[in-house]
Amino acid sequence: MKMWGGRFSEGTDPVAWSFNASIKFDQRLAPQDVRGSIAWAKALEDANVLSSAECQKIQAGLEIIQSEIEDESFEILETDEDIHSAVERRLGEIIGPLAGKLHTGRSRNDQVATDLRLWLLDNLLQLDQKIMNLMVVLLDRAEREIDVILPGFTHLQHAQPVSIAHWWLSYFWPLARDRERFAGLAERTAVLPLGSAALAGTPYPVDRFALAEKLGFSQPCQNSIDGVSDRDFVAEFLFSACLTGIHLSRLCEAVILYASAEFGFFILPERFATGSSIMPQKLNPDVFELGRAKAGTMLGYLTGMLAVLKGLPSAYDKDLQEDKIPLFSSFDILSSTLSVLKGALKDLKLDSSRMSIAVSPELMATDLADYLVDKGVPFREAHRIVGEAARFAAERKHRLDEIGLEDLKTISPNFDESARAVLRSEYSVNRRNTYGGTGIEALKEQIKTARRLIRSE
Repeated sequence: MKMWGGRFSEGTDPVAWSFNASIKFDQRLAPQDVRGSIAWAKALEDANVLSSAECQKIQAGLEIIQSEIEDESFEILETDEDIHSAVERRLGEIIGPLAGKLHTGRSRNDQVATDLRLWLLDNLLQLDQKIMNLMVVLLDRAEREIDVILPGFTHLQHAQPVSIAHWWLSYFWPLARDRERFAGLAERTAVLPLGSAALAGTPYPVDRFALAEKLGFSQPCQNSIDGVSDRDFVAEFLFSACLTGIHLSRLCEAVILYASAEFGFFILPERFATGSSIMPQKLNPDVFELGRAKAGTMLGYLTGMLAVLKGLPSAYDKDLQEDKIPLFSSFDILSSTLSVLKGALKDLKLDSSRMSIAVSPELMATDLADYLVDKGVPFREAHRIVGEAARFAAERKHRLDEIGLEDLKTISPNFDESARAVLRSEYSVNRRNTYGGTGIEALKEQIKTARRLIRSE
């Protein structure tokens, strides 16, 4: 149903109509469109634009549509241009010409901006819960596997030993920041555009503050032009979703690496793996590979949306119709990724023996330098000495702990038999008990803090 046409003497070209229509994707806003319309009818009654009887009849018709949407019997027609016209068309079928009064004082410009904000506010809570669910999986694993040690990496080269609990929690805290970002976004999204009309504001004495409160917004927008054109909240959601996706992608990449034969630290759960159509032995990490790829897809949506926004003139432009597919798609992608990774990471198994083998004495080189520091050697000198010892061992294809004491003394007279005691992973890990470190006592405090964060929600 067209909400316009009196100015036109000929019909719209069918190809142009199809190109212009948004009903295929904005029908997702149907519940929010009805909710906003029910509130708008009441606002018009309070402004003496509608009589009490008219408002009640309009609201009753909208409640019927609401029920149809909930039971999925609401029908979309080919002639519906967008969800707003579909709802108004159906309302007319239910209550007759009175439906035409509902659009008094508002425009699809402020209507769609309101619907989109309502949709995001409705769905951010669901997304927040899914992020928290994944955080709980990471935290539970950290608590359960606190004594397992694996090699830490920098530059993808063996660096220092860390507890795998510390490693799990290194992905917990970025997700905590993601939740904070989405919470801040919700506050900035809760600004009501309705009442801005096309761009200049409504001419009727609508109480926009009461309207905002009724719809769950914190306040109405302060400028009607900005109200209909602002899509900062969409761009901010796309950025936040993209960054969350990047955090998940990095976790997926690590799992893929650690589950490979070359590392062998993780064993993929068969329920979350796939096989090969030609190689019978394969166990492929497709879930994690897709989790890694989805971040790229969301990055594309973010970039595309920013490109749409960058050159728009004042007020509403049809370009803004392109905000919905990136928003809905990114939400769906992130939501499904969080759900599948929750199960996959929960079922992932460790091969602690492979980890133990990989924690070679070379990873305790810094501890050996610290050993010399404790004997009064300046750290830079200690660093050089241990570097020489590492080279000495490598040239002879020995491990660092296989260098004889006499050879160590040749490198530095400060070495004695006690040097070997520092080349143990447990010693290295448990020396690092400062706040935020990988030592067991520090980890216990970190886990307590993380658990309090989850329980406070």
